[in-house]
Amino acid sequence: MFFLYGHGGTGKTFVYKTIISFLQSRGEIVSAVASSGIASLLLPGERTAHSRFRIPLCVNEDLVCDIKQKTQLAEFLCATKLIIWDEAPMAHRHCFEALDRTLRDILRFFSNFDPNKVFGGITVIVGGDFRQILPVIPKGIREHVVASTINKSAIWNHCDIFMLTENMWLNQNFNNLEDDQSVVDFGNWILRIGNGEFENVDGESWIEIPEDLLIKPTRDPIADIINVTYPDMHDKMKDSQYLQERVILAPANEIVNKINDQILSLVDEEERVYLSSDTVCKSSNSITDLDMLYPAEFLNSLEFLGIPKHELKLKVGIPIMLLRNLDQIAGLCNGTRLIVTQLTDWVIEAKIITGTNIGSKVFIPRIILSPTESKWPFILKRIQFPISVSFAMTINKSQG
Repeated sequence: MFFLYGHGGTGKTFVYKTIISFLQSRGEIVSAVASSGIASLLLPGERTAHSRFRIPLCVNEDLVCDIKQKTQLAEFLCATKLIIWDEAPMAHRHCFEALDRTLRDILRFFSNFDPNKVFGGITVIVGGDFRQILPVIPKGIREHVVASTINKSAIWNHCDIFMLTENMWLNQNFNNLEDDQSVVDFGNWILRIGNGEFENVDGESWIEIPEDLLIKPTRDPIADIINVTYPDMHDKMKDSQYLQERVILAPANEIVNKINDQILSLVDEEERVYLSSDTVCKSSNSITDLDMLYPAEFLNSLEFLGIPKHELKLKVGIPIMLLRNLDQIAGLCNGTRLIVTQLTDWVIEAKIITGTNIGSKVFIPRIILSPTESKWPFILKRIQFPISVSFAMTINKSQG
């Protein structure tokens, strides 16, 4: 087991691609996965770890993957020479432990099985950057988040660490030495923030942001951010590259929704509203007359993480983001950004602007969506397009 550690721009993806190309040229099987949907688009044939290894969404310390002996997936994993897991620090340590237990189980009847080695003897490369986003623990404090990371797992003791330290993004040819030096200074400044190297006063680190990165505030700070991020929006909305290379990041979904609604109101296109069909799953509770207890109006008002709203307002030409893995080979995974090209009654036509399938036109249908976790004593079934407006997104969604 190996861990490839390096901050953004040091070439982790390049190393992965080189290793994959080398092994595949020799006829070996490599399984490449990532912790997030966005990151799973970076490598050839890559999928999300939960999709490839069938890891349950609700994690616990006794977790195992839903892979049975002698199935097609089990045979594939037994023939796999190498597993690469990108953005590993984002995943809960229980996910890695579940894969370890599962591989030990399905490999014990094969000659390449080694009970003394993690993952049953299959070579595994995990990679990422602990300066970036760690696992999300609902209502968890710092101690809970730190305890959930992969380096707190027992399998970490079997891991060899390789570090990438040189930022390859900065080794480009700039127009002049002044541009070159300013980019290098900015890269070093960002790295110092990640390393926590700023002055600590009373347990808090104070960071002075350079003047050229600040927006001069007026009475409406959100409008200021929108105007700087999307300048000349009315003239450039039809340029896909304009929307492809800019987005506003925010820490909470509530702020993201507010920004998206405000920008959507500025777009000079006809608005179309799609309403969802919300029902209570009949198998979620033994109580009869659930329809009487939870009327449709109440179900329509509910909002869940990762589930589109009951009322979805869209316009042609706006950026949207996919909220489900529909077809990863076609580049349609959770986190993919697209531009709406046509709005019809039953499907939405859109053009992909992120990943390896940029420029491809796809059709997005309505599907049945249910929240994985809910405080309500029932399971909601919402039939809606699995998308959201994406002028802004959360920091977690952008990772990778």
